[in-house]
Amino acid sequence: MHHAGNKFCADCGTPEPKWVSSSLGVFICIKCSGVHRSLGVHISKVVSVKLDEWTDEQVDSLENLGGNTLLNKKYEACLPSNIKKPKPHSSIEERSDYIRKKYELLQFIECDDNLSYQIVPSQGRSSSLAHINSACYNSFMDKKLFEKHPTKHRIGHAFRNSWGRKDSEHKSSKKSTSLAGMVEFVGLIKVNVVKGTHLAVRDVMTSDPYVILSLGHQSVKTRVIKNNLNPVWNESLMLSIPENIPPLKVLVYDKDTFSTDDFMGEAEIDIQPLVLAAIAYEKSTINESMQLGKFVASKDNTLVRDGIISLDDGKIKQEISVRLQNVERGVLEIELECVPLTQ
Repeated sequence: MHHAGNKFCADCGTPEPKWVSSSLGVFICIKCSGVHRSLGVHISKVVSVKLDEWTDEQVDSLENLGGNTLLNKKYEACLPSNIKKPKPHSSIEERSDYIRKKYELLQFIECDDNLSYQIVPSQGRSSSLAHINSACYNSFMDKKLFEKHPTKHRIGHAFRNSWGRKDSEHKSSKKSTSLAGMVEFVGLIKVNVVKGTHLAVRDVMTSDPYVILSLGHQSVKTRVIKNNLNPVWNESLMLSIPENIPPLKVLVYDKDTFSTDDFMGEAEIDIQPLVLAAIAYEKSTINESMQLGKFVASKDNTLVRDGIISLDDGKIKQEISVRLQNVERGVLEIELECVPLTQ
């Protein structure tokens, strides 16, 4: 983080970026992070410098990628003169267009326009990659730009002293549609999928459940827990909150190896009360922990009990227990935290 190039967003130059694409290796600002999330985790997996915890393996992987300066030399190697890089004040449309060209379509990677060669794009990449020149692409891959650089003292050491760690990291997937990159975001929601209780049986005697969370055009999912009708995930996932706040959709599935995954229930959670409480708190001078409101359980919603919105150590949180719908049984416990864009 202390390396000079990492003190500015790799895509727009905003100072002090607080987010990282752990898969690409670039430090990015909160506005650009929303566009990166819309690319899908198969291209860019966005995590927080401060809010997320990091394993040693993740830190090692990130430092080996080299940081903003090195990676911009790769992804912006042949940036055309008619393409302007976004600025800190640029619109979401400008950011989205540039970031997609840079990382998804790989349009700025060095190539020779005089040569043309059809290649098969890798899974998850656009078919536009078929027009990248393979001869110069291979040549470029051989350059020192792609070699492993000794960056331990530039990046890794600082991370180990300043970032938290966690015991395990699990992949999240489900590609979001491109529309998400064109949406203004008002904040972030951190969803901790705590556990499921008395879930439905889908594999003779048990199930292999996992949870998908969707907010607007974004989707993420938990890991699969084998042979368990009362799974404990305790897994935190992050989603950007669109300006027109949609409900948080929760889907539970049973993982099958040789057939389509089986449906195990669904629920919708209205996150507007939580977001409004967070906005009110930002404008207030309240410091002490207290209850800010609650989402009352009733026959008209899926809550098992009232969802209390509380201020705890400067964080706006809500504990939710939902009864899964369109299934014979099952309850899911979730903890929500609204994170302002300033973090």
